[in-house]
Amino acid sequence: MASPAEKHSIEVCFTPKLFPEVVTCGNYIVVLVDILRATTSICTAFANGVKNIIPVATLEEARNLKSEGYLVASEQDGKKLDFADFGNSAFNFTREAIGGKTLVYCTTNGTRALDTARRAEKIAIGAFVNLQSLSNWLNAQEKNVVILCSGWKNKFCLEDAIFAGALAQNLLLGGRFETHCDSAHAAIDLWSVAKPDVTGYIEKAAHRHRLKKLGLDDVIPYSFTLNSTEVVPVFEGSEILNVIPVVKI
Repeated sequence: MASPAEKHSIEVCFTPKLFPEVVTCGNYIVVLVDILRATTSICTAFANGVKNIIPVATLEEARNLKSEGYLVASEQDGKKLDFADFGNSAFNFTREAIGGKTLVYCTTNGTRALDTARRAEKIAIGAFVNLQSLSNWLNAQEKNVVILCSGWKNKFCLEDAIFAGALAQNLLLGGRFETHCDSAHAAIDLWSVAKPDVTGYIEKAAHRHRLKKLGLDDVIPYSFTLNSTEVVPVFEGSEILNVIPVVKI
């Protein structure tokens, strides 16, 4: 176990609006979280063999890249846009659809939050589906961590906060991290309440009901499944790549 002097910090930022105010110093890694649905879908795409993902913050960029022949996943307020090949459901990204290909990605909250965090040394993609593999990778990096929740249009959302708590708790249990962040402690407390029945608890979440109204809530149980993949997608430069090779069985 690392000595106290060697421990790295965990900070939780509940919305992108708060990110300019983070107090973590030096080179740090941001973990981007958008459980419903962008980061869950990105992890799933890499688990199913996507070559790389180009995230863009605006619909104009997505349209332009579509006109250049790229596959595009894009939605607004949960709805797939007419020019896009895919919406934002993890179930869209089958191996047959995206295996070995490049995907352009633009969403209401997730990719815009990523754009906000570009000053970080690295940006890792976090979801319940890759919680343990992400935790293991972060432990090996020996860097401070800021968990950035995408939220909903710059507002707090439960599903991202719960994941932030799950990840923060996992990292603290590993012994290499510590936190003096009230948001991290609050997120851990939320996770401890939700953990016995996450899908039941998430019935309180506003975005869960937005998706239900659109008939897009079939992905809810999957989005809260722990450790269904071992991928760790990381954004560096202009693209997201998986830094943990997928083992084919």
